[in-house]
Amino acid sequence: MKKFLVPLMALLSLTGQAQRPQGPTDRNITLTGTIVDRDTGTPLEYATFVLQKADDPSVVTGGITDLEGKFSVETTPGIYNIRAEYISYTTYTQDNQRYIRSTDLGVIRLGLNVEELEAVEVVGERTTVEVRLDKKIYNIGKDITTSGGTVSDALNNVPSVAVDVEGNISLRGNENVRILINGRPSALAGFGSTDALQQLPAEAIEKVEVITSPSARYDAEGTAGILNIILKREKTLGFNGSVNTFIGYPTNSGLTANVNLRSDKFNLFNTTGFRYRDAPGNAFFDNTYTSGSFDRIIEDRDTKRLNRSFNTNLGLEYFFTERSSLTGSFFWRFSRDRDLTENATQRFDQAVLQSRTLREEDQEEDDKSYQFSLNYRNNFNDEGHELTADLQYSIDGETSVALIEERNTLPDDRLLALENVDQTQDQKEFLFQADYVLPIGEAQFEAGLRSNLEQQITDYRLDSLDQASGNLVINEQLTNIFTFDQNVHAVYTQYGNKLGKFSFLTGLRLEYTQLKGKVDTEFDLSELEDLLGEDVDLNFDKDFVGLFPTVNLIYELTDTENISLGYNRRINRPRSWFINPFPSRSSRTNIFQGNPDLDPAFANAFDLGYLKRWDKLTLTSSVYYQLESGAFERVQEPTGETTTDGIEIVRSIPINLSTNQRYGAEAAVLYNPTRWLRINSSFNFFRFVTEGEFNGVDYGAENNSWFARFSSKVTLPAKIDWQTNAFYQGPNQNAQTKTEGIFSVNLAFSKDIMKDNGTILFNVSDLFNSRKRRSFTQTDFFTSDSEFQWRVRTITFSFIYRFNEAKKRNGRGRQGGDYDEEGGEFSG
Repeated sequence: MKKFLVPLMALLSLTGQAQRPQGPTDRNITLTGTIVDRDTGTPLEYATFVLQKADDPSVVTGGITDLEGKFSVETTPGIYNIRAEYISYTTYTQDNQRYIRSTDLGVIRLGLNVEELEAVEVVGERTTVEVRLDKKIYNIGKDITTSGGTVSDALNNVPSVAVDVEGNISLRGNENVRILINGRPSALAGFGSTDALQQLPAEAIEKVEVITSPSARYDAEGTAGILNIILKREKTLGFNGSVNTFIGYPTNSGLTANVNLRSDKFNLFNTTGFRYRDAPGNAFFDNTYTSGSFDRIIEDRDTKRLNRSFNTNLGLEYFFTERSSLTGSFFWRFSRDRDLTENATQRFDQAVLQSRTLREEDQEEDDKSYQFSLNYRNNFNDEGHELTADLQYSIDGETSVALIEERNTLPDDRLLALENVDQTQDQKEFLFQADYVLPIGEAQFEAGLRSNLEQQITDYRLDSLDQASGNLVINEQLTNIFTFDQNVHAVYTQYGNKLGKFSFLTGLRLEYTQLKGKVDTEFDLSELEDLLGEDVDLNFDKDFVGLFPTVNLIYELTDTENISLGYNRRINRPRSWFINPFPSRSSRTNIFQGNPDLDPAFANAFDLGYLKRWDKLTLTSSVYYQLESGAFERVQEPTGETTTDGIEIVRSIPINLSTNQRYGAEAAVLYNPTRWLRINSSFNFFRFVTEGEFNGVDYGAENNSWFARFSSKVTLPAKIDWQTNAFYQGPNQNAQTKTEGIFSVNLAFSKDIMKDNGTILFNVSDLFNSRKRRSFTQTDFFTSDSEFQWRVRTITFSFIYRFNEAKKRNGRGRQGGDYDEEGGEFSG
């Protein structure tokens, strides 16, 4: 532990030894400069600059660098021995330097000390947290519970973030979170869906930025905030990398390789992964109805999900000079899935079993994603003067075919339904972004622009069995082609400064949004419009102009304690499946229908934070409030139609409710009492109040909920690491549904072998097989008591081999030590 406290101890030592120069203040001089990494030019925060009197070594003064690697030390004229120090770097020294006036020492470049790096290899095993004006940054360390896992698994261990049983990601209990990869929307994140994140390997992540109060630089999308996933890219010269292989039960195997070749002129990097996984799940529904042929229906569902996926990300960064570079990268992902679902149903009338049916759905899905990216970066100087430009083009194609058969098993084996669903989704996205940063003394000015053009074409066809003829015929009511365009153009500017202990960052973003929808079908659109409402336009072209201000403030109470205040305005744009007016169904009795009349929702959010860092403990906390207008809510209502065997068909549709208020508080504790024990825990409580009605029904609701996580990592004898992660999602409720709490535990052990170049791991995900969602829905026309488990308990064995790469580079590598701005250690 003490290795991590070197910068802090150095500062305390300097403070204790420093002797304030005597005499008039006008005789004092100031020495300034910047300390950076010699190879990458990265500013080194919390590096120490030491001044020692050449003729009296007992007189020592100095200071510590800030976020930008800058230091400023006041002293008296004289002759000094100077040195610049940073953990794991070679010390820079100059003796007998004469300073008679204030002097800027310029840029001091420090190189890595390889021998010292071996002594601090534990750095890479821990995750560190940095607190910036507009975000918290969690540098992913050696989290052995996610070895062989996915990006979704890794996100579930990040404070403020929760991933539910279906892989949906929420931030502080709000699922409207924007997912970015390396600061940009990306095919790697699945174009707003979380499916792709369940296929990318967790080992590809370097750090996750939790941005609950985004600055004007970021897209205003996502009322909850932004999760920015930064992928690994080694910065060390030479050829290096790692390979991770794993196998598990139920069937779960794969391989991930991260390799890097870097010279003075270029950096070639690649991440490639293959996965073969069978993820069985199950569900149970007990439904009661007020009308129809049956008053109670019980469903017992088993699902087998076979996933085969391959992804690769290949890139080359070319350095024109030490300060400018051009990076080109290509990403390709291919997956082939097969889901087989068996649904056994019992139907009752007056508590008497009337019939039993078996519904089998066999679905195959192919998904291909391509992404081409260019990034230009020019660091004009070491003070942060910078220009970046990004160009990105992404293509995603998804084809799924499902054969659905449902027949009686009691009182006969009569065929009830035979359906064939054929759906193709093609999506294209073009992104251009440019950002310019200009330092002005201690202040910083920034401006930029972004254009993001998206188009998604959904071709949906349903063939249903005609009982009279015995043939499959096209269902004209559901077969359609829906084209959805979303174009967003934005410009922004922001300004930040630090005045003593007070720092601020203010900005304004202007966004123009265009939403266009076009329907192509043989079905009579007037019937569909009557179903949705008189004022609904199925072929629409809407535009919205919005101003999105942001204000972020930090006041440093002491060097280890601060308070922060943030305000921002955000937007939630409806995705295509929320707007597509044609019904699609998960069963014959339940359909989902998009609402083309859905408009974007807008939210104003406030966040008040407090951070305190002690010797072995770090506390981060905040309280927050959000007011969202036109918030989305999915409601269920009867369609007035029944199936051929007399079951009422229920529709689920998203609507704009009037308001949604969220109140919350969260706290995270990071505690590292010894080298062999590392503990972290977090707690998040939130309350929301919804007001609004639809079709004469009041959907207002109030709900309190919370989630908590606990993680401990213990080093056992023989250097075996034992990690336990526990998570509890508290109960929650909306206008129609109550959901019980969910508790789960992940357990893992690891051992380094082969002179620390290899690691073997064993982990169990969902140790008690308890990650199940239990819900109860009640309306005027039906109730549903259900239990759903997306994936059963999983056991995984992994082996990691590293070549030309020290173990600590799993963490921050060349980016610096264990502390960042107002940061602390976080046991990963």
